[in-house]
Amino acid sequence: MTTTAVRTVALPSGDLIPALGMGTWHMGEDPLRRDTEITALRLGLDLGLTLVDTAEMYGDGLTEELVGEALAGRRDEAFLVSKVMPHHATRGGTVAACTASLHRLRTDHLDLYLLHWRGRVPLAETLAGFADLLRDGRIRQWGVSNFDTDDMIELMSLPGGDAVQVDQVLYNLMRRGIEYDLLPWCAGVGIPVMAYSPVEQGLLLGHPAVRGVAERHGVSAAQVALAWVLRLDLVNAIPKAGTPKHVHEDRAAAALRLTPADLRELNLAFPPPDHKVPLEMH
Repeated sequence: MTTTAVRTVALPSGDLIPALGMGTWHMGEDPLRRDTEITALRLGLDLGLTLVDTAEMYGDGLTEELVGEALAGRRDEAFLVSKVMPHHATRGGTVAACTASLHRLRTDHLDLYLLHWRGRVPLAETLAGFADLLRDGRIRQWGVSNFDTDDMIELMSLPGGDAVQVDQVLYNLMRRGIEYDLLPWCAGVGIPVMAYSPVEQGLLLGHPAVRGVAERHGVSAAQVALAWVLRLDLVNAIPKAGTPKHVHEDRAAAALRLTPADLRELNLAFPPPDHKVPLEMH
């Protein structure tokens, strides 16, 4: 078992979350994989990957049910994150959606509740729902997902909007658009970015530049892609944790430090943006 602690990222609230957590997209959908996925999530807790990210959308609730089973008897070890879909995000709809998520997750509270992406419901309504959930102790704090810079500025201008804790967005070597404005803006106001799909759903694993760096370090291409995302202090990554092998691999990536030469090589293969790129989503 890895003994070095996972680096932490500070939320504006002062809470510390591990820089490396576990994503659960598509988990719980195949009964044949259920036992393996539960074993993987419990192993992640053992290894310090205590942030578990899920959503009501994933598997239409099946993923939350799987996470609830995996955390049974261990809920206090996890920093649990879920998300409300935009069409549920009215004041009352947010409360109802969270209540249903809590039931599936077998818990009485979420550590962090996110608006999954921006829809047609005014943000002020969603904030009112979050305020109700905070008052009742059903969530400890809230954030957003898939918000671009203008969305974040608008959110922060609303009453109570400055309590946002994270922006969860797509970020990896192939999707560097946030580096132009969103990432520096978030850093400037102290809001961490939570990176989903850090290995671009496996598409990065065969790239010659990523493989070359991996060979020099004697690690996997996935570990290089993950270590690249984790190079930034205010970024947390949530790769999918579907098998014990992947969990061990992800955990080892937290200790991998890429050299300046590695980063130059990856920059040549995946150039940083030199202009505004609209926020990308999966």
